[in-house]
Amino acid sequence: MTDLLPRPSTPRVAVIGDIGGQVGALRYELVRLGADPHTGVIPADLTIVQVGDVIHRGPDSEEVVALVDSYLHRQPDHWIQLIGNHEGLYLGQTAFEWSPRVDDPTIATLRRWWEDGSMVVAAAVPTADGDFLVTHAGLTAGFWRSVLDVPHTAAQAATALNSLIANRQAAIFRSGVMLTGRKSGAAGPLWASAPTELVPSWFHSTMPFSQIHGHSSITDWSTGELRGPAAVTTRTSLNLITRHETTTMRGGRIIGIDPDHGADPAPLWSAWEADLTGPVSM
Repeated sequence: MTDLLPRPSTPRVAVIGDIGGQVGALRYELVRLGADPHTGVIPADLTIVQVGDVIHRGPDSEEVVALVDSYLHRQPDHWIQLIGNHEGLYLGQTAFEWSPRVDDPTIATLRRWWEDGSMVVAAAVPTADGDFLVTHAGLTAGFWRSVLDVPHTAAQAATALNSLIANRQAAIFRSGVMLTGRKSGAAGPLWASAPTELVPSWFHSTMPFSQIHGHSSITDWSTGELRGPAAVTTRTSLNLITRHETTTMRGGRIIGIDPDHGADPAPLWSAWEADLTGPVSM
């Protein structure tokens, strides 16, 4: 794995939620963000962070991986790729079954990303509205304490999470209620359930920084209904146009951006966008 260094700073950032094998939806969103509609080139003023789960559900997993791979080669300073639990399925951490699997060349690409450092666990996004830690499923308070030793900034947390790739890979893939049926306040950053593990884990702690995640939602986007215990839903507001949900906690916010693409793309969704006050770091 290569050393992880701060990226050159750009004026703005877009954090893209789970793509789930929907290459048309991804291309459409990239053009909305300013990518050239013919070449796909990302504008020089933009850094993109993608939260993982680029594969499965939709029909275009191989095409999505090929598109992302092209950005990681042609514009590596403008695309930060995070790992999701679906990518983890092909990295020696088989914890669930999925059919159909992606093809062998795509599996080889995912493994190359992981081995050469093109795909990481976390990124820290500094904005005028606060610093945000971005992971696939979110950082639970229990994982923050027991595995990371309570980093106080988003940048420190991102560095600590990414250091696990080299020496404690098993911790990255720590599961929770989605696999075991048992809730855990220390579920890992690829598996924490937003309404039952991630948000409740911070009820008795002050968040040291805000967070952005994909993977799961408090909201049923087909109806707009909030789900989960009242202590979670009463803290949460949602935007039906962007498919973002914001849960306000003591010390920070937890923003979910999984658009919940399925066999068909979500009808309305968008990336989370902000102006940067410094470089995105890992």
